Amino acid sequence: MVPVTVTFLVPPDRKVLSMPATYSTVRHDRGQDEVAIEEPLEIRVDGHPLAVTMRTPGHDEELALGFLYGEGLISEARAAGPTADFAGNVVEVEGPLVREPGERRFYTTSSCGVCGKGALEEVAVQSGPLPAGPVVARSLAARLPDLLEQPTFERTGGLHATGLFDAGAALLIEREDVGRHNAMDKVVGWALLNGLIPLGERILCVSGRLSFELVQKAAVAGAPILVGVGAPSSLAVSLARDRGMTLCGFARRGSMNVYTHPERIKA
Repeated sequence: MVPVTVTFLVPPDRKVLSMPATYSTVRHDRGQDEVAIEEPLEIRVDGHPLAVTMRTPGHDEELALGFLYGEGLISEARAAGPTADFAGNVVEVEGPLVREPGERRFYTTSSCGVCGKGALEEVAVQSGPLPAGPVVARSLAARLPDLLEQPTFERTGGLHATGLFDAGAALLIEREDVGRHNAMDKVVGWALLNGLIPLGERILCVSGRLSFELVQKAAVAGAPILVGVGAPSSLAVSLARDRGMTLCGFARRGSMNVYTHPERIKA
């Protein structure tokens, strides 16, 4: 495995850990490749297992907080970090939850986040009206994907990215993961820890297609504009329209399509 170690800042009451490797080297019939690492992460609340997700290691506290916030299970930042025994691939979050998670089982793969029966109704309850948000030039919004920083994708070609931008296209934070929903959760978790939720005047941008689950997470986080490199799904368009979100797809080479609420995009 290729060592990739980066030190990141943590709250003063927690130990300083090293970022785990995000890629490794594997051999194939014509040589070798660097591939993105995918491992399970168990999310516990007050010691009780709640969810398991397949993710790229790193920023696990952000992932856990963003996931719980997106599910309406927490309403503010919580203490999060390794378990007392430093068990691998486990993150502990301080409770209590603001509501019972019910009978829904939280197991997510890297290709699909948490969906399920009743999801549209849950989003309507969890996410309030979106703010007016910024009005941005079409040319500016269309070039946001080009401003994403994706170092591990450049090495492996195997990760998705989510970036949070201000109204002037300055990149505030970017996260990569094998799961597009995990990358979004990590950004939302970072914003939660930094007091930026609801996102308000900020713009979310994703490196792939626009699925229902990404629109759901963006709506719960209070993002008025979501931009993607790929195509939206029918449910994504319906949910964005219902939530009052400006949804932009096929953002590439200075061009894009605006599917809902174009009033935030100017020529």
